Amino acid sequence: MNVKKFTAPTSREALRKVRESLGPDAVILSNRQADGGVEILALANDDAASLAMPAPHSPMADPAPSLDLTTAVPQARADQRLEPRMESRMEPRFENNYPTPAALPAQPVRRVVASAASFASATKAAAPAPAPATMDVDQIAAMVTAAVASAKQNAAAEMQNMMGEIRAMRGMMETQLAEISWGTTQAREPQKATVLREMLAAGFSASLARYLIEKLPAGRDAADSMRWIKNVLTRNLQTMANEDALIEQGGVFALVGPTGVGKTTSTAKLAARCVMRHGPDKLALITTDAYRIGAHEQLRIYGKILGVMVHSVKDEADLRIALKELKNKHTVLIDTVGVSQRDQMVTEQVSMLQGAGSDVKRLLCLNATATQETLNEVVRAYQGSGLAGCIMTKLDEAAAIGNVLDVVIRQKLNLFYVSNGQRVPEDLHLADPAYLIDRAFKLKRDIVNTQYLDAELPLLMSNGEQAMREVHLG
Repeated sequence: MNVKKFTAPTSREALRKVRESLGPDAVILSNRQADGGVEILALANDDAASLAMPAPHSPMADPAPSLDLTTAVPQARADQRLEPRMESRMEPRFENNYPTPAALPAQPVRRVVASAASFASATKAAAPAPAPATMDVDQIAAMVTAAVASAKQNAAAEMQNMMGEIRAMRGMMETQLAEISWGTTQAREPQKATVLREMLAAGFSASLARYLIEKLPAGRDAADSMRWIKNVLTRNLQTMANEDALIEQGGVFALVGPTGVGKTTSTAKLAARCVMRHGPDKLALITTDAYRIGAHEQLRIYGKILGVMVHSVKDEADLRIALKELKNKHTVLIDTVGVSQRDQMVTEQVSMLQGAGSDVKRLLCLNATATQETLNEVVRAYQGSGLAGCIMTKLDEAAAIGNVLDVVIRQKLNLFYVSNGQRVPEDLHLADPAYLIDRAFKLKRDIVNTQYLDAELPLLMSNGEQAMREVHLG
């Protein structure tokens, strides 16, 4: 082996010397900086090839020994040592069902030598079955298409599962971070915890409470913070400013909502207001409630008291004809049939009112005693192309009204009236935002400090993190 050293100021010149001395196939062993230049140790290609081959008389040059299976290896001494152990271990297993090794006749040891014919037959038996005849091009294309479709389906399923796991992890991390954040905020700013208790006890949602508390100006005590919260809620509660403009304008109004929410009674209260303003000749009543027993009679009794004719319709064609006949009336009030927000008839009812050939303004009746989840479902079901406004009913029966005010504020509905009894027309009032917000916080003041524990507030606020994204106030 002849290793040569080459030095030069640069690597390019050192490599040029190696190529001139040893040829282009030289093997570079090392390359390092030395004495302000480059030092390269190189070896010729022939010398490197000789390193890979063992010496002629070395042990590595000898051929590998072959194992002769026909040569017997004496193992008498090993058998003498192993035989007692084998017998002691095998006797308990044979004494129950099988004869002992001593009782077995001695069998001569035979050596089995596999012949070429037997090996060929065994190989032929183990070989796979021959492939079928050549497949058609269309069959091959169909198989490839099916394989590609199956691969895409499996990939899509795996991707969907992975995205679901990622969303679950994201939700868990957001919940934990929100809980930690609110826990530190509660310790640093205790007035926010007081405001939160007040809003939750009044019936407002955790998402709306969290949104307002995060917008709460700094440096305020609990009393100032509550005044700020009430002012913001009052400004965002949209109400009808002028009742006279609505009554003077007139038009066709349909009261919609679930069963038992108070549509017929509210229709009678509105009819009484119109009669007192314009007289019975300028008003017409229409009912579409042909399902409940006595529904027509209830509205007919109100119409008889007010001196107003009540018309009954069954479908969209009847409604279109009735509205065409009553086009000279100043105000037309339609009392619709009560349908659950989860019933398919809600869509049919909304379509019937929209296709009546007239501008029918829909007023949604919201039950103040219902939960927020129920009220949200009702609004989404009856929304359609848009609601003209809503009427809050059964205000006198509700233990808390923050739930219905929360829905009206978040859904940006226009609150026309509030109803707090069965008397016609006394128990129908124009909505007053300041009064309603103040009443919401006064109803549940006795359980403000007992509804939730301090340790439960961070968890409650973290659960409202997702719904908070839907809150948009002015």
